[in-house]
Amino acid sequence: MNDANSHDADSLSLWQQIKEDWEAHGRDWTLPGFRAVAVHRFGVWRMGIESKILRAPFSLLYRSLYRKVRNTYGIELPFTVQLGRRVVIEHQGGIVIHGYSEIGDDSIIRQNVTLGLRHLDRLMDAPKLGRRVNVGAGAVILGNVSIEDDANIGANAVVLVDVPAGQTAVGIPAKLIISKSKPIEVHPVTIEEAPIHVDCN
Repeated sequence: MNDANSHDADSLSLWQQIKEDWEAHGRDWTLPGFRAVAVHRFGVWRMGIESKILRAPFSLLYRSLYRKVRNTYGIELPFTVQLGRRVVIEHQGGIVIHGYSEIGDDSIIRQNVTLGLRHLDRLMDAPKLGRRVNVGAGAVILGNVSIEDDANIGANAVVLVDVPAGQTAVGIPAKLIISKSKPIEVHPVTIEEAPIHVDCN
């Protein structure tokens, strides 16, 4: 779904990506969400070093930073996740992102969100989020489902099916709220507003 996102991100240097993420997080480098995304970008970048010997110290640093973010902030965001540009993790705590998930440009992930497996015998079936997807606190999105552009996932929703573009899904299990109104506009977090695991080698 997000191949275009990957190409766009690849056209930027590591520092350009981190600067863009910093701006998306209200230019506050202390936010846990920004730090988690920055570590993810670093993890992806160091895999571009072809020599395993030269990559080794960067991999050691990445593993250390990844575990620090996971254990301190409760954000699991492996480098294997296909992460679009300007993705905002608005709050910390209880965030688990499956290593094969995809998250599109300008999406927002809030606290206690899980993007994970639905069937233990389908380890690569992970959620795919389009651009500008707004995921509410406590939402759980499981399995090989597609959340299309501009969709909204309500707080504590359990999503087991695809959500069409511009639609809102709420409830357990989640059901669509059909509306002709415009999708909820998503703003990056500002300073004033801010208050499964995969092999890392």
